Amino acid sequence: MTKHAKITLSGARDIPFSALVLSQANVRRVKAGVSIDSLAADIERRGLLQSLTVRAQRDGDGNETGCYEVPAGGRRFRALQQLVKQRRMAKTEPVPCIVRDDDTVSAEEDSLAENVHREPLHPLDQFRAMQKLVEQGSDIDTVAATFMVTPAVVKQRLKLAEISPALHDVYAEDGMTLEQLMAFSVASDHARQEQVWEMLQTSSNQQPWFIRARLTEDKVRASDKRVRFVTLDAYLAAGGHVLRDLFESDDGGWLEDVALLDRLQTEKFEAEVAAIAVEGWKWVEAAVDFPYGHTYGLRGLDGEAAPSSEEDDARLEALREEADRLEDQWAGEDEIPDDVAARIQAIDEEIAPLVSKPFVYDPVEMAIAGAFVSIDVDGSLHIERGFVRPEDEPIEPVDESDVEAGQDDGGAEQMGEGVDREGESSLPEIADEEDPDDLLRPLPDKLVTDLTAHRTLALRDAVASSPLVAFAAMLHALVLETFYTYASAASCVGIAVRSNRLVGYGTGLNDTSSAKTINERHEAWSARLPDGTDAVWEVLAALDADEQAALFAHCVSFGVDATWEPATQYNQGRVSVRAVAARIEHSHVLARATGLDMVAVGWVATVTNYLGRVTKPQILAAVEEACGAEVAGRLDGMKKPAMASAAEELMQGRGWLAKPLRTPDPVVAADLQPANDDEAPDAGVEDSDGRGAVAAE
Repeated sequence: MTKHAKITLSGARDIPFSALVLSQANVRRVKAGVSIDSLAADIERRGLLQSLTVRAQRDGDGNETGCYEVPAGGRRFRALQQLVKQRRMAKTEPVPCIVRDDDTVSAEEDSLAENVHREPLHPLDQFRAMQKLVEQGSDIDTVAATFMVTPAVVKQRLKLAEISPALHDVYAEDGMTLEQLMAFSVASDHARQEQVWEMLQTSSNQQPWFIRARLTEDKVRASDKRVRFVTLDAYLAAGGHVLRDLFESDDGGWLEDVALLDRLQTEKFEAEVAAIAVEGWKWVEAAVDFPYGHTYGLRGLDGEAAPSSEEDDARLEALREEADRLEDQWAGEDEIPDDVAARIQAIDEEIAPLVSKPFVYDPVEMAIAGAFVSIDVDGSLHIERGFVRPEDEPIEPVDESDVEAGQDDGGAEQMGEGVDREGESSLPEIADEEDPDDLLRPLPDKLVTDLTAHRTLALRDAVASSPLVAFAAMLHALVLETFYTYASAASCVGIAVRSNRLVGYGTGLNDTSSAKTINERHEAWSARLPDGTDAVWEVLAALDADEQAALFAHCVSFGVDATWEPATQYNQGRVSVRAVAARIEHSHVLARATGLDMVAVGWVATVTNYLGRVTKPQILAAVEEACGAEVAGRLDGMKKPAMASAAEELMQGRGWLAKPLRTPDPVVAADLQPANDDEAPDAGVEDSDGRGAVAAE
């Protein structure tokens, strides 16, 4: 049996620093890792934890000089050297060293071995070490100094240390990546973390963003307008908790206690409503959102601007002067100090109520009118005062002579056929989802109607911004009225803009940029027009050509209706498939003429407006079209709510539009010009309806 020789380790001894020199055999040439400054600070704090490896220095004859070269531990040597130069350590201070005297192994090999044969600390061990220090009483800054990292890094590591121990074990065995572990930090519930990880084992999608989406699907974003209304501080003060993602931009995080948020919102709403009710209104209706066109059919009261006091005027002037002074002082600067920016914001907030005081109304009219209270997108309170419901309108006294005349004429005139003033919407309900393996089916009727309502609103705004197009559209309507239909005369001109008020279509219409632009434009024109109708002609005549064109475009835009609807909605043939198709086709003409871009006006596919209202195959088709087949494949097999939420996040910023929102390219005939005059069609040839064919484009 062969006996192996036992190894003998190199001896250790303390050598004065002044007797040490850096060896040229040290293989480290490129700077890496912790800086020399940080390493010197750490040595000063805790001492030298790892000895230097040295060899006796020899002269040309091979004799020892009394000094020692350092082939391994060069960075530690430089850190000690810096401490000596800064007089934070004596140059004769003994340094613990391992003295190598093995001539069979070169100094370069020693240096290489020390730098190669080392295993960095596993991240999980680092997380636990930091957590242990905190548990022992160290604060964040102290731990950061200990590990030579920033306090933010320590907070991240501590967050990872709080994740379920079961997931720590998976990570330690390389069962998940660090990025996946980081994604689990958005939730503090260990059971929920483990549940999501278990679900991922049967999913083809294990991306970090998907983990975050599943852990926050029942939470409310801190950027939600309800949170802005209540304020995050109030929610936290009431005991609410916010999930934060320390590793990704989270837009303020997620509110966990949705019930608490709802309660705080209701309480604040009730207080605001009570404050408005004491103004003298008959009713005050409050909601987070109201459907677009909720004031349609209500009479709006004419109010007067509230008088301003001398104190308010003086304060307003002082604030504006201060704002102008700050603007002039910091104009052209790349950065504005935080205190200056805060002051400018405070000035704006103080000016707002001084310049936007509520109108003053007649108390008698207020007794039959009311107000709507909702939350704007920025979280501010949106109040619409002065609306009278039809049932609250005062009954006008009837002249007996008019009654007798009416009886002589045989009673009230009956409505003609085709007039349905009380028709309720019969839009079909959204059908339950079918088997997700089925072929893609057509979009639900209600969804297509809602989507085209969004497009109608945007198209109205586009037409109003293009007076020439609006004029052409009105001219087109005039031609149709003149040659193909009859119009009932409501005035001596006999042309009316029939407007679809878009009442009850979809959700979120009030919050769109198109709706806000239209409302602002309408209010601006209303302020310029007289209260009564007698002076309207004179006011319009005083406008210049550009102003008349702009007002004309605004009025015409309300007649734009690009909504799709099922032909059976009103029954009795009042709406035909052909009529709806013609309407949509002409909406494409206007959209191309105005350059309508639904992406530019802000439409983005969300769970609310699209993804939650279509089938799973349709969600996958949308993601594939927007992001590619590989990305869509990650969602396959998920349940619909999770799939819709994940799809919403994936499709942000992709510019994808649902088909009802798209404007197709114009269909161009293969050859609009005949080869010769003999082939020219007869100008009198009629189409199947007996009307002369007219090229629209």
